[in-house]
Amino acid sequence: MNARSDHLSKYRGVAALAVAGFSAFGLAACGSSSSTSSNIRVDGSSTVFPLAQSAAETFNQSKPDVKITVGQSGTGGGFQKFCAGEIDVADASRAIHPEEAAACKSKGITFQQIQVANDGIAVVANPALGVNCLTVAQLKQIWSKGSTVTSLSQVDPKLSSQKLSLFGPGSSHGTFEFFTEKINGTKKVSRTDYQPADDDNQLVTGVEGDKGGFGYFGYSFAAAAGSKLTIVGMNDGKGCIKPSVATVQDGSYTPLSRPLYMYVNEKSLGTNSSLSDFLTATVNDSISLATKTKLVPLTSTQLTGAQASLATAEKNATK
Repeated sequence: MNARSDHLSKYRGVAALAVAGFSAFGLAACGSSSSTSSNIRVDGSSTVFPLAQSAAETFNQSKPDVKITVGQSGTGGGFQKFCAGEIDVADASRAIHPEEAAACKSKGITFQQIQVANDGIAVVANPALGVNCLTVAQLKQIWSKGSTVTSLSQVDPKLSSQKLSLFGPGSSHGTFEFFTEKINGTKKVSRTDYQPADDDNQLVTGVEGDKGGFGYFGYSFAAAAGSKLTIVGMNDGKGCIKPSVATVQDGSYTPLSRPLYMYVNEKSLGTNSSLSDFLTATVNDSISLATKTKLVPLTSTQLTGAQASLATAEKNATK
């Protein structure tokens, strides 16, 4: 954990980058789905949830009268609420799917994608399994639809014959979709005989508590568990690499590194100046927020891109 903190500290200074051009704009409400009060509604990815919650708490220190509700129904669940006009911001651990974007369009909801952090999906094991590295092909053997693998020795005779107890996110979770696409080759195609949970903390507890525990979830949760879990390295043909701040930011931890997003309803920006203030503060402080919540911070280039995306959303809110 000390090494990880050392990595994170390098990026704290970047949070002081100046931001210009962000301002709230007025826009007449367009339908009942748009927020017309100072309340802000956020829901979606459980991976992004700690950052969003921390951002809300920090914002309320200076503006306590703004009510911010932050939920964690999973990326898919968040997009359902977002495209139904029930929330102003959707936290997401993947990009919006075309069918989800179409659902938003059918409701007259326009949006902007804003990257707020990075993350790597960690493959984890109970230390009793004694595994430190697996190939993408071996992971596919374990997690593919219809797999009958019940021990690591079936993918490598040198590994443990202990019966596996598999843990992973539920099918509405962005982590599930990203993992299955990158490892199994198709989104949402996976073996089903595992113990699912949308709360990553439950997955941590599950793997920790079973000597055959094996699964995957957001790197931040794995790192926070420390020695209670083994973070398994990934070999996609270029050697064994484990997720870290450095390997996620530089893209060397493949194929399980990913960006994390907030999607904002542009109409909500036009009717709720508090939302504009909240998102401006969140983007400006995203590096320190990511550090605080054990996510991988944006690079300076990514931060500039996030600032530009929010400026675009605010400009669109005036149209």
